[in-house]
Amino acid sequence: MSPDVDQGGAGGAVAGEGAVVLLSGGLDSATCLALAGAQGYACHALSIDYGQRHRAELQAARRVARSLGAASHRVVSVDLSAIGGSALTDSGIPVPETPAEGIPVTYVPARNTTLLSLALGLAEALDVRRIFIGANAVDYSGYPDCRPAFIEAFEALANLATRAGIEGDGFQVHAPLIALTKAEIIRLGVVHGLDYALTVSCYQADEQGRACGVCDSCRIRRAGFAAAGLADPTRYRPGAD
Repeated sequence: MSPDVDQGGAGGAVAGEGAVVLLSGGLDSATCLALAGAQGYACHALSIDYGQRHRAELQAARRVARSLGAASHRVVSVDLSAIGGSALTDSGIPVPETPAEGIPVTYVPARNTTLLSLALGLAEALDVRRIFIGANAVDYSGYPDCRPAFIEAFEALANLATRAGIEGDGFQVHAPLIALTKAEIIRLGVVHGLDYALTVSCYQADEQGRACGVCDSCRIRRAGFAAAGLADPTRYRPGAD
């Protein structure tokens, strides 16, 4: 794992208590960063290059971090494609383009556990005690690691598995979007000045970050903007919109 650290940002460091914010470059994580910044946290954004096929989201994460004035932005590489088992990390498994029952093949085994573990390590190294993740359990694909029970269990683990936790200076894992609809999330981001045109949510975005318009993530995102009564700023590939 080799971190790529980008200190500073368009707005400079935000004053206040530090926090690590997981930032994929998608709609939810970008909103989470905007919200944490608005709450006064000095946000250390953390993006994970885990071998995802939609790598355009990492460029989106860089744009969002700069736009929202993150105190720092790191991109850390962990190759989950070596494990496979997901349409997002295995090019041999097609991304579904129609709704399906159950947990979809875009679920990445242990992804949020891995991401939160890296965020926890960074938080302890930076001597901050707040971790933010944009997990959502309302308008989402049914992933088991986006549920409140998982977030609560990981927070308990964090305080059992770290020196800071054992010494009584424990961590708090925040998932402020977990009970919101996609429309509510979008409205919240707009209130806090987030430009959603900077974000990429599509599971099979092209190198330019243009969305397919038909994958699960695209459908949920498009429906969210419609429900919010706002124009969808997503850039779609020709013929996809």
